[in-house]
Amino acid sequence: MIAMADPVPAFYNIRFLDELAAKKSIIHNVHPLMKLLTTGVYLLVTVSFNNYDLSSMLPLIFYPVIIMALADIPAVPIFKRVIPALPFIIGIGIFNPIYDKTPVLVLPWIVVSGGWISFFSILLKGILTITAALILVATTGMPKITSALGIIRIPGVFITQLLLTYRYIAVLDEEAGRMVRAYSLRSAGEKGIKFRDWGPLTGHLLIKSMERAQRVYRSMCCRGFAGEYHTGREKGISAGDLLYLAGWSLAFILIRRYNISEILGWLMMGAKK
Repeated sequence: MIAMADPVPAFYNIRFLDELAAKKSIIHNVHPLMKLLTTGVYLLVTVSFNNYDLSSMLPLIFYPVIIMALADIPAVPIFKRVIPALPFIIGIGIFNPIYDKTPVLVLPWIVVSGGWISFFSILLKGILTITAALILVATTGMPKITSALGIIRIPGVFITQLLLTYRYIAVLDEEAGRMVRAYSLRSAGEKGIKFRDWGPLTGHLLIKSMERAQRVYRSMCCRGFAGEYHTGREKGISAGDLLYLAGWSLAFILIRRYNISEILGWLMMGAKK
């Protein structure tokens, strides 16, 4: 017998991001479009670094740290949501230390090869990009993000698909949670779901999900849904919103252009002398 993970905690994880997006803070009050564009610039700058520029990338850590502090977002729950993606990120660069053994950093007790530098660079890139995306959702909310996508003329079909997919993940997980609880009540004393029952339960989940999707769609049509999901009108873009985008973008460009870690190291060494 193989245990299947309970999907109920994942359901509350999705709701948790929505709860964070409903909070009030300086970051929450920034226009969604400015936060979306800032995140886009951050992602582009992060992935543009060479895999051997690990030290140059380190100052990028300050962006999620500062945003989470200003928005009063707990760091631990955000990082817990990054953990499921770590195996995929590690799988991308796990063989780099094997194929690239060129010494890059020679210390008295260890020799660090280029493969290890590139591996940790890929790992850092993955963690930073996923964290930035989660912070965007946690400080903005998916409806406002899709509204910002509409402002920059993203096709409405894509916006509707993105928003409904985000919502239906919670619906699907809720249905799966009900099925797991029902199975547990009918299988007293057993832990997990037997492997032979995975197929029937998956098929049953598919049928129930399609039936519920049809009910939800008919309800939406009764409320005037005609192929577009209207999220409401956003407030205008203020000077402070533009300053937010310009300030962070300038900081990211400076980090990309100059090795801030190296400059700070020189300044600290000079101060000690």
